[in-house]
Amino acid sequence: MAKIRRKIHKFIPRSYQLNKNLMDHKRILALILGGGRGTRLHPLTCERSKPAVPLAGKYRLVDIPISNCLNSGINKIFVLTQFNSASLNRHVKNAFSFDLFSKGFVDILAAEQTTENANWFQGTADAVRQSLSHYKSIDFDYMLILSGDQLYQMDYRDLLKNHLDNDAELTIATIPVKAEEATSFGIMKTNQENRITSFIEKPSAEELKDWSSETSDEMKAQGRNYLASMGIYLFNKEILYKLLSENDGTDFGKNIIPQSIENQKVNSYQFEGYWTDIGTIKSFHEANLDLANNLPQFNLYENESQIYTHARMLPPAKVVGTTLERVVLSEGAIVYASRLENTVVGIRTRIGIGSTIVNSYLMGSDYYETLKEIEENRFKGIPPVGVGERCYLNNVIVDKNVRIGNDVNLYGFQDKGEIETDEYKIVDGIMVIKKNAILRDGFTL
Repeated sequence: MAKIRRKIHKFIPRSYQLNKNLMDHKRILALILGGGRGTRLHPLTCERSKPAVPLAGKYRLVDIPISNCLNSGINKIFVLTQFNSASLNRHVKNAFSFDLFSKGFVDILAAEQTTENANWFQGTADAVRQSLSHYKSIDFDYMLILSGDQLYQMDYRDLLKNHLDNDAELTIATIPVKAEEATSFGIMKTNQENRITSFIEKPSAEELKDWSSETSDEMKAQGRNYLASMGIYLFNKEILYKLLSENDGTDFGKNIIPQSIENQKVNSYQFEGYWTDIGTIKSFHEANLDLANNLPQFNLYENESQIYTHARMLPPAKVVGTTLERVVLSEGAIVYASRLENTVVGIRTRIGIGSTIVNSYLMGSDYYETLKEIEENRFKGIPPVGVGERCYLNNVIVDKNVRIGNDVNLYGFQDKGEIETDEYKIVDGIMVIKKNAILRDGFTL
């Protein structure tokens, strides 16, 4: 009987074995890298880490990779961070908890000084290396390394299948880009088997002619002939440990990946969906406003790819006498404005009578003020939380808990250059009102 069983197993199709492997979610451990100080997203990162920055009125950036993991059946997730991690810790704790019968988790791993290492994280690879002791008790065969500041929807099971089909030791998710975009990314060169043969970091326009790769006909028609690294890596566990022990480099893109291409089986997984790296105020502003379009590139309204976040018990939004044109309106908002256009309105946002808001993102508030608190603050000359009456905002990002008085006019345009005060910063033609800032009646800029 044993011989018969061995013969039967021998002739089981490999596709069936792969599908069986894909169902075993204990095989993958996901690490989400929280990034450094997030200086390019300043001042949104003054009091919070990049993954904790509010997105689309009700989410946080970290919700995107976590949701992609959960939708892919991956439920063992660490988030690595070291800067301003308090609000991120709070959000993850409140949003992602599993029942007592599940072995799943979403845990924060903050940088820590130990007897072996007194330094903070020096880069992406160093962060993973310093946290190795925390993975020892976890049963996994593959490590999925993700960024905490990207907007996209991906089924990582497809990435794993590609990895197994090609017998890869490391698979890098790549996205086809145009020549004018390629100079801002790490570019991969692949052969006919999608094996990565070489890598260059942010090539010059002159160097690009030698770095095109085979892409789909649809991508070619759009002029997207260069494969950019998405910063998404799937490692075999043993290979990752080997690379981290043999190479003391601190960064995956600059150190670990170039070495692995020379010595390991490194494969490219081409992704052709929507993806954007939210690394600057401009890209952050554009990604949020795109959500208000009729057919946004990032689809929040998917049945199979939901975005999970902290469930708040808030009342529905209330709108009185307002013209709405391409607006994302979050729960708990109270809107008496005259007009909102191409705008994202966050939770608990209050907007007064006669105000017009265009091309802007209002992150909302963490709390409601009582009528008594509003009256007491008005007596002190402090406006209520939210946007007052007869205001005009254009090209503005309003951070959490901001107080904007009546008759305030805010314009963010390129010709103003880069300006920063205690209350706001203008960068790339976008005015960012800082968290908890107060702009009194009549303020104009």
